[in-house]
Amino acid sequence: MTRTGWVIANLFRRRTRTVLTLLSVIMAFLLFGLLQSVNTIFNAGADFVGATRLFVQARVSFTSPLPVSMVPKLEAIPGVARVAYQQWFGGVWQENTPLIMFATDPQRYHDVYPEWIMPDAQWQAFARTRTGMIAGKQLADQYGWKLGQKIPISSNIYPQKNGSKSWAFDLVGIFDGKDEEWKKRTNLAFVQQDYFDEANQFNVKGRTNFFILKLTEPGKAQAVSRTVDAMFENSPDETKTQTEKDFNISFVKQIGDIGLIVRWILFAVFFTLLLVVGNTMAQSVRERIPELAVLKTLGFSDRSVLGFVLAEAFALVLFGGLIGLALASIAGAMVEKGTGGQFQLALDGSVWLLGLLAIVLMSAAVGLLPALRARRLRIVDALAGR
Repeated sequence: MTRTGWVIANLFRRRTRTVLTLLSVIMAFLLFGLLQSVNTIFNAGADFVGATRLFVQARVSFTSPLPVSMVPKLEAIPGVARVAYQQWFGGVWQENTPLIMFATDPQRYHDVYPEWIMPDAQWQAFARTRTGMIAGKQLADQYGWKLGQKIPISSNIYPQKNGSKSWAFDLVGIFDGKDEEWKKRTNLAFVQQDYFDEANQFNVKGRTNFFILKLTEPGKAQAVSRTVDAMFENSPDETKTQTEKDFNISFVKQIGDIGLIVRWILFAVFFTLLLVVGNTMAQSVRERIPELAVLKTLGFSDRSVLGFVLAEAFALVLFGGLIGLALASIAGAMVEKGTGGQFQLALDGSVWLLGLLAIVLMSAAVGLLPALRARRLRIVDALAGR
């Protein structure tokens, strides 16, 4: 039997224990791959390549409203074809189901987002109906909404002037996406900005959460972004301009420090893995003390015995780690496809490199102490059972 074969045979001597440990390693590296991909996304710099739209929000946070009077200034910037704006509504369906819902100017939004497909008659109805609402096909199908239906929606942010948080909108349009990628994003709804301005209790008329700039060509994204932020620098309404993708990521970041959350989860996962795999290796070496003594009797050096134990630990972690990272790549690709490319969780080279480094460090951590014990083993004591 070769040395490699001997190492593999020892690994699967206790098959149930090895398989369960292997599954633990696979799950740990599956989580590592996905979470590290998330961390990479949230810590990446601005990406203006291929951007066709820019989002402009208040420098501090998108929750700080900006004046709609900024629209003419934004549309006058070279490279900007059209400007739309949106106000987060905070919609809630029935008891406790949050909705992705915004107040917007119908015509401007239609001009900026030609990817949404809806009959012209429905766009016109949205523009002229004061209490009008349009919903994405995915959202309408999910809740069984039909054209012409009065949709009762609550807002967890904006009550009406009478103090009630219950609103009612007329569903005048259902839009779909131009292709499969955009069809997957039709899980949102829009209401009339003018009606929202008039009816809400907080009197935020003439202000909005963010502007959407449709560009004349993608190559001007970075220049337009710098121009916008420079235009309003040192003013009461300082801005932060990002691409659509970066804005979506920053929107999710509002829930907290994603990087810190990811690091603590990974710490907990790998600390538990260290205990599980370390215990497996310690038991494996303890059960084979007489065999290791026989190896030394046959002429294998202390260094060779140490290498055998380290090789077992490395093989166990390597095999499980590579399977886990491969599964993370597949799962990441599925998430990216399911979100229409909004969250690109595909594992890049940096994640794989960190994964391989983690495999080496974990192998050393779980295998070193049992290997040193095997190296110091005295033949006489081992064969005597001492």
